[in-house]
Amino acid sequence: MDERRKLRRHRTLKGGSIRFSRAGGIDCRVRNLSSAGACLEVASQAGIPDEFVLVIDYDRLAQPCHVVWRTPTRLGVEFRA
Repeated sequence: MDERRKLRRHRTLKGGSIRFSRAGGIDCRVRNLSSAGACLEVASQAGIPDEFVLVIDYDRLAQPCHVVWRTPTRLGVEFRA
């Protein structure tokens, strides 16, 4: 499989939250991370929109994201400015 990422991602395992409304969010695990995007692991894709904010409390990060690819339990996201 050809690598299409612009920047190398670093493997990690951090807790995060997918936030897309004021009502709360969906818990996720951040599997890899770069300054351009991330791979997120979720229990289910149900209800996750294409645009949301990824919050990683440990890193004090709140980053707008756009979903680039999906599998039943993982999302590839690109960070937006």
